[in-house]
Amino acid sequence: MKTYAIALIPGDGIGKEVVPAGRQVLEALARSRSDLHFEFEHFDWGADYYRRHAVMMPHDGLDRLRAKDAILFGSAGDPGLPDHITLWGLRLRICQGFDQYANVRPTRILPGIDAPLKRCSPEDLDWVIVRENSEGEYSGVGGRVHQGHPIEAAVDVSMMTRVGVQRILRFAFGLAQSRPRKQLTVVTKSNAQRHAMVMWDEIAHEVAEEFPDVRWDKELVDAMTARMVNKPDTLDTIVATNLHADILSDLAAALAGSLGIAPTANLDPQRRYPSMFEPIHGSAFDIMGKGLANPIGTFWSVVMMLEHLGENEAAQQVMRAIEAVTSDPSLHTGDLGGHATTAQVTDAVCRFILEPGRR
Repeated sequence: MKTYAIALIPGDGIGKEVVPAGRQVLEALARSRSDLHFEFEHFDWGADYYRRHAVMMPHDGLDRLRAKDAILFGSAGDPGLPDHITLWGLRLRICQGFDQYANVRPTRILPGIDAPLKRCSPEDLDWVIVRENSEGEYSGVGGRVHQGHPIEAAVDVSMMTRVGVQRILRFAFGLAQSRPRKQLTVVTKSNAQRHAMVMWDEIAHEVAEEFPDVRWDKELVDAMTARMVNKPDTLDTIVATNLHADILSDLAAALAGSLGIAPTANLDPQRRYPSMFEPIHGSAFDIMGKGLANPIGTFWSVVMMLEHLGENEAAQQVMRAIEAVTSDPSLHTGDLGGHATTAQVTDAVCRFILEPGRR
């Protein structure tokens, strides 16, 4: 039997509801199999922790996570705190501290989901967006001077390094190579950002030579938004900078039906540190504590976590349960136009894992 140590960090808002739901699914999975066991440790870091300690996570937080096999994360964000404090103090501190430089976001239309692209079949929208996750527009380089005065100035620097661009493009080409269509779209903005993005384009051409069996093209980020809506079937694997992919992946999730169903993996592909898995929906304080949060994005993140751990059969077991539940409109939460609760969806997924013939 394999035992995996999983860190649970619910964070803020509905993260405190969907991460416990993710734990329930993993526990159901372990009960259904004789070859898997999970040991969980809960960390109460986030905005409430900040109010008590003036930091989002303790100074030794990374050391406490280092020995874990994976991290299941909820969300960071609280209307009572500035966004840069909640984001940089927790999620980005973990991502950058563990060099989780590859952010991977699969998107497809799950069974039973009424997606906005009415003329689009589920086969036409099956993408994976790879986001550079360690530098670029979120490098944290910059500053403010003369605060509060008319001459106040603020600068944010998009910092891209050759090694950072090479490794994310190499990761994206490799991922595209592993998918049936062997196709990659490299998103850029080198017509306006003439230094770092020109380097990005040049490195893309260099790395492409290592993957002669991958078909690839280049798209400007603004044109990419239109292509995602108008020609979804022309896309498969997509790679973009930290900011561009952040925006495009939210658009992709909305086109697939809801932000509530979309998962994310923050990966250290070299496996030096634990990788982190999370839904992309954010803290959603407007529905916090009402039992209305859609846990599907968390469950799909669990699938990605299991795949990263090498437990592909278990991952498919959970994915089959997710698809069985989304196929039933009575189990759709409000974001999908239904009335089901977080608990009802979670119970249904767990039941299907334990008894595949039941819903």
